[in-house]
Amino acid sequence: MVNLGTPDSPGRYDVYRYLKQFLLDKRVIDIPWIFRQLLVRGIIAPFRSGSSGKIYKKLWTKDGSPLKYYGYIVADGVQKLLGDEYHVELAMRYQNPSLDSAIDKLMKANVDEIIVFPMFPQYASASTGSVFEEVMDIMGKKLAIPKIKIINSFCDDERVMNVFVKNAKKMNLEDYEHFVFSFHGIPHSQLRKTDTNNHCLKNENCCQTLTEKNRFCYSAQCYKSAQLIAKGLGLSEEQYTVSFQSRLGPDKWTQPPTPDTLEDLQEKGIQNVMIFSPAFVADCLETTIEIGDEFHEEFMERGGEKLDLVESLNDDPDWIKAITEIIKEA
Repeated sequence: MVNLGTPDSPGRYDVYRYLKQFLLDKRVIDIPWIFRQLLVRGIIAPFRSGSSGKIYKKLWTKDGSPLKYYGYIVADGVQKLLGDEYHVELAMRYQNPSLDSAIDKLMKANVDEIIVFPMFPQYASASTGSVFEEVMDIMGKKLAIPKIKIINSFCDDERVMNVFVKNAKKMNLEDYEHFVFSFHGIPHSQLRKTDTNNHCLKNENCCQTLTEKNRFCYSAQCYKSAQLIAKGLGLSEEQYTVSFQSRLGPDKWTQPPTPDTLEDLQEKGIQNVMIFSPAFVADCLETTIEIGDEFHEEFMERGGEKLDLVESLNDDPDWIKAITEIIKEA
């Protein structure tokens, strides 16, 4: 089970190490090697590690990083449900626990087969694709290689999406005028590069239906997840909006941006909004800080009444059960 990763601590040095490893990944910043090195080593990692460390301190709990804390609980829960015939390890694509160490433990346990479960509901080259590439690089150095299976995505798995539905229903739905599904954004260039059917961005609505032609499209998978959650809540198309957050750099990214979406809703007189973050399965910077703090503060300053974030999957028993069933089916 692999999630993105987290610094070992919110200290500047640990954040620097994390940012450097993360952003030097050619699938994350897909520019020529020399420019990526200069940009990350010379500018981003040295200058952003201090400010990013302050943000991580806001996220940090007494148990450390929520991503890692919940990751271990979920891995233990999946292990208990799967039983002794399985050996479950948690890994992070960047930093610790490393993929190298997790695979070593599996190999020492003499497993017959390795199932790779990236904990990203929607496929993207920069997340799931990067995990697959790193696994293959590590396994390619082994002399004995067991059977390997890869779970590509679970954007359309109703068992997972229904946990978001359940968490939303803990709140009074009638208190909200509109519902926003905010996913992590990616550059349009990365969308196009994963397109093998000359389908990507050919028309304004090409991402809004998941088909055989765009089945690897991150944006289309995001829409599919939102549609399933909206269906579970009984929402009409007019009651919800899909948007994208965390834009970085000058390139055009997936549209529309979440901050613009929230501002547009307020201009239409909508001041009570429920917001989901279905690209993330656990509390992290993008949910707790970016939506829960930054977007919330901006929304309220503009006269908003409610901007409430639906709880992440975290260590929900139904989420743990869903993972177990997905793994068994693989």
